[in-house]
Amino acid sequence: MGRTSASGRSNAVRRARLLAELTQAELAAGAGVTRQTIVAVEAGDYAPSVYLALAIAERLGSTVEELFGQTAASPADEARKDA
Repeated sequence: MGRTSASGRSNAVRRARLLAELTQAELAAGAGVTRQTIVAVEAGDYAPSVYLALAIAERLGSTVEELFGQTAASPADEARKDA
């Protein structure tokens, strides 16, 4: 099975990872993938499977919708909205 292209689609994974103070390697280990996969997801070059998106969201204390939704609002934006 080949890689799925995300056509450079933006997402909030990098912002959420930085807010969580995790390295790409730490997020990858927590999600059960390689660091290179996280690099590709953050760059929008790889569309993760539902299972991987759920694992990333769980590790970042977020939701798939927050990380990969159409608007991909950052976790900081969500925190401000709740305040």
